[in-house]
Amino acid sequence: MPELPEVETIRADLERHVLGQRFTGVEVIWPGSVDRPPASELDGALRGRVIQVLDRRGKYLVFRLGGGAALVVHLRMTGRLRWRRPGSPRDPHVRAILFLDGDGEIHFDDQRKFGRLYFVADEVGLLEVLAKLGPEPLVEEFTREGLQGQLRRRRTRLKPLLLDQGFLAGLGNIYVDEALWRARLHPLRRSNELTRREMGRLHEGIVAALRQGIANRGTTFSSYQDLAGSAGLNGEQLFVFRREGRPCARCGTSIQKTRVAGRGTHFCPRCQRPEQSD
Repeated sequence: MPELPEVETIRADLERHVLGQRFTGVEVIWPGSVDRPPASELDGALRGRVIQVLDRRGKYLVFRLGGGAALVVHLRMTGRLRWRRPGSPRDPHVRAILFLDGDGEIHFDDQRKFGRLYFVADEVGLLEVLAKLGPEPLVEEFTREGLQGQLRRRRTRLKPLLLDQGFLAGLGNIYVDEALWRARLHPLRRSNELTRREMGRLHEGIVAALRQGIANRGTTFSSYQDLAGSAGLNGEQLFVFRREGRPCARCGTSIQKTRVAGRGTHFCPRCQRPEQSD
């Protein structure tokens, strides 16, 4: 699933093409891709609306259209957005095409059909779609003190807690493993048992892992591609994710893989001990 760095890469690339452009129509190839309104009404809802701002909230893209209206895109597992010239060949897995009054189209491709489009007419509707998301980890308001307060209020193991989009928006399996390695924290440590120093390291690790992912245009292992169809470059820069059996970049110990909350989890057994590491 594309995580925050992958979605942010797509947002920054797409922004250059679409700001100020007007939707002239929508072709929905697979109606199940449209969550709201009914797929048959999406063309009428979008037609004539101008894209004023292209935002990101966690793993969601938000096309702000004025008057509180917005088109929200969640890529989920295999969703992709493509910028295409009019008349370009269509991917076999294209589920919807958004037509603009400029020189391009936005194609929404999704092999496994988990991705969704949401049109909302006002801020109330937008808040409903995004209501379950926790704080953004790359804004000034995401502070060490704020994270410490969140961690102390929970009694949850770190790996599933950081995967919880209601706790923190945008992190997935890759960047949680990378952040915990940077912080030298075992994925099964409990949030309320961390010291202030450990919580500070976790804050730094989250921010650093995400910023590296953005700088490298995302991580590709299977389906993720950017707006132009290119793979992300971050895979070769990862420290633990999918590096089981390779030496830890910090201490040389072999990286191990286990399962936590049903997810493949990578860590260094020496750097990331189950007990307090201060």
